[in-house]
Amino acid sequence: MAIERKPAKPKKCRVATCRASFVPSRMGQAVCSPACAMIDAPRHEPKARKALADIERKDIKVRKEKLKSRGDHMREAQQAFNEYIRTRDQAAGHLCISSGKLLDWSGNAVDAGHYRSVGSAPHLRFDERNCHAQSKQDNRFLSGNAVDYRIGLIARIGQEAVDALEADQSVRMYTVDDIKVIKTKYRAKTRELKKGQAA
Repeated sequence: MAIERKPAKPKKCRVATCRASFVPSRMGQAVCSPACAMIDAPRHEPKARKALADIERKDIKVRKEKLKSRGDHMREAQQAFNEYIRTRDQAAGHLCISSGKLLDWSGNAVDAGHYRSVGSAPHLRFDERNCHAQSKQDNRFLSGNAVDYRIGLIARIGQEAVDALEADQSVRMYTVDDIKVIKTKYRAKTRELKKGQAA
């Protein structure tokens, strides 16, 4: 049994100077004739231009991503991790891990300082127990203020966890895919923390 198609209802032409009544021959038809279509076309030009620009932007983004080296991905992942650490410690209201002073969150005066440096222990660069909010003064100009950092770290995470960090000599090799996952994970965690702070 064939289903009968209902006849199309008459519409008014979208062109303001025409406004003639017509029966559309296809779905989405808004003008009565090719002449009216030519008049109506410029109206859609900005939208079409924007769509093409969006496609081009996405294509450029994909090509730039393919050109990135392992080091570029590592740098981005480290930035995402460090931002998470600063956001985590700000949300918790922590003081500087090494000096115990209040941190100036208003400017650019807070670093995510590693207890065991990234240079000496690269396998711990993304370990949340090994990284805490620290004043730029202590992290950069006092070489991390390691003695006071250890004291603050014991107070914060306990002697057992600090001993485990100091004894950890494992080897971790991060592939580009691992690094991308880490970057995505910490960006998401930072977003969640910031959402929680805003609420």
